[in-house]
Amino acid sequence: MIKLQPRREPSELMVYISPILAGILTLMTGAILFAVLGYNSFTALYTFLVAPIQDSQGISELLVKASPILMCAIGLAVAYRANVWNIGAEGQLLMGALVGSAVALQFPDSESKSTLILVLISGVLAGMAWAGIAAFLKTKFNTNEILTTIMLNYIALNLLQYAVHGPLKDPDGYSFPESAPFSAGATLPTLLEDGRVHIGFALAVIAVLIIWFLVSKSFLGFQMKVMGMDERAAKFAGYPEKKLTWLVLLISGGLAGLAGVCEVTGPIGQLVPNVSPGYGYAAIIVAFLGRLHPVGILIASLLMALIYLGGELAQIKLGTPAALTLLFQGMLLFYLLACDVLIRYQLIKVPHSSTQAQGAN
Repeated sequence: MIKLQPRREPSELMVYISPILAGILTLMTGAILFAVLGYNSFTALYTFLVAPIQDSQGISELLVKASPILMCAIGLAVAYRANVWNIGAEGQLLMGALVGSAVALQFPDSESKSTLILVLISGVLAGMAWAGIAAFLKTKFNTNEILTTIMLNYIALNLLQYAVHGPLKDPDGYSFPESAPFSAGATLPTLLEDGRVHIGFALAVIAVLIIWFLVSKSFLGFQMKVMGMDERAAKFAGYPEKKLTWLVLLISGGLAGLAGVCEVTGPIGQLVPNVSPGYGYAAIIVAFLGRLHPVGILIASLLMALIYLGGELAQIKLGTPAALTLLFQGMLLFYLLACDVLIRYQLIKVPHSSTQAQGAN
């Protein structure tokens, strides 16, 4: 019989090497998968990972894809450091997009950038409010935030679907379920003339810097870390557990809301049913792939954005299934978790006689 036994001293070096190892194992498995499906493995991997970023246009698209993932992931990292398991970034993103769009549509002819500021703030507040529901339920009734945030994702999705089919539907849109295009004043400016990358990516990088300072250089970040490592020690030290829970959920919800409103005011330019192809869920993988560190999350966000781009290009050029992107995401998470388990535990063989004795006892 084989069982897992905790290691006495898990390797600190391997903790940071394991994401790289997970990436290599994902590539190897992907190559085998492509071969089984009848594709040339080298050509398929090249199309998937290299071809999307061969020119400036491709890099611009990479940054567009990375922006919402980075915003969501850096917010989730704050919550996870405090041992608060927010799984609702997807719903918070959708609510940011929904409320931000509702505000943007109130200014159909605006050219003032003050409108954009108002729209962005409304999206952030919507994400915070959606995360605040989970914070209230956890601090007031001790409900499990994993369950509440997951359920709130589906409520947010259905609210968005209702809005684009109902009150926010464009009356001149030929019955398509989408809002009217936003005015120039409610649209994010682009950073480059020859690409779609917008100021939202700059906001994401600023968020990374602020969160890095918060978690690494502030006493508040230290309190979050202690709470995440040992809740009893945090209580003994007098750290405000409920206030910290509220804080980390509001931060993660606000950043997810910002991601959502930047999507509708940036590359999309209106509210549509498929605002997010699952950015909030992908951000969970990114947060752990980046080891909850802002720099690691930035790099992991670019990798995840490349997987999205590669999946789309492979689907166009090679005719691969649309689910390929999700498959690569799943493999990456599986190998990361497997590596983490083997870092903290070792496989040992238990003699058959020992297992019989334990069963008899």
